[in-house]
Amino acid sequence: MASCVAPFQVWDCSTSGAVFWKSSNIMIAGRLELDLRLRRWKIPMNDNNKKFDPEILETYLESAPLAYLNEEFLHSPDGRILRILSEYAEPLSRFRREKIQDTVVFFGSARFAALDEAQRKLKFLEKPGAAKPASPDEQPGANDADAAEEELKRAKAAIEMARYYEEARELARMLTEWSITLPGKRSRFVVTSGGGPGIMEAANRGAREAGGKTIGLNIRLPFEQYPNRYITPDLNFEFHYFFMRKYWFAYLAKALVVFPGGFGTLDELFEILTLAQTQKLAKKILVIVYGKEYWNKVLHLQPLVDSGAISPEDQKLFTFADTPEEAFQSLKEGLTHYHLQRPAKHAEEGPEIAKTLP
Repeated sequence: MASCVAPFQVWDCSTSGAVFWKSSNIMIAGRLELDLRLRRWKIPMNDNNKKFDPEILETYLESAPLAYLNEEFLHSPDGRILRILSEYAEPLSRFRREKIQDTVVFFGSARFAALDEAQRKLKFLEKPGAAKPASPDEQPGANDADAAEEELKRAKAAIEMARYYEEARELARMLTEWSITLPGKRSRFVVTSGGGPGIMEAANRGAREAGGKTIGLNIRLPFEQYPNRYITPDLNFEFHYFFMRKYWFAYLAKALVVFPGGFGTLDELFEILTLAQTQKLAKKILVIVYGKEYWNKVLHLQPLVDSGAISPEDQKLFTFADTPEEAFQSLKEGLTHYHLQRPAKHAEEGPEIAKTLP
């Protein structure tokens, strides 16, 4: 048996040399590591048997935890600045490693499903020609006629809105098939989404099917928005701070495609339009608003012009498109004119983050 040392006692342990020395915050495994640490602290040894004297050990404090390994501090209000910086530095590191130069961002509702999924749900609710009608337990809201009718109405609407999922998927595929043929060491105009379901999934899916890289900038929410499975694994991000997520949406994007959506989509649309209107970013951001019929019912900007809140020219900050082909043509022409024909002013290997004008 070998002799092992702990702060308040000496005891025997197995000849394997394993020792566990535990204090308030630290556990050290291995006698060699223990001996090295005690010698580094220059703690005197007993001359008779070359053991560290427990009485002397009691007078020495353990090392404090390194600040960047102190979880209590990192999750505290005082550590907030480090958490914010981490959501800048860590994505930047990965974008460099994956050679991402710039992006095209797709926004739209998380609630629009693929056509086949929407059709399955409608068929489940209607059960047309079923040999045996669905039981009440199978029918959502079946015990409440109004609720059942409302559920059926939403399922039929989902069929109509599913076209936007399929068209976002097709547009992302077309854009990626073109962008991966562009010369250069870095990936250009990489399809990027918020990382969740619906239109976000459709965009990542189309880019993945075209054989390109595709980015998902997810956000941690109380109800757990999981990343969709089509995101390139090394480009799958999750943010705590909305404003850091918005930073990466805006500052890498050369274009924005806005499909029908709700509050989140409107938030992102108007934020980018504000940056373009105020010319805060030193780059041209193309904004394609997809689905004129939908958006004409939602966006009515003429009263803003009539009241002088915006200028007539501000309505030219975006263009409409109604088909994947039309949207792709606008993107290709605009990206070529503003970002391919004009050589970059720097030759950095990292992502092309937009400069902020004074």
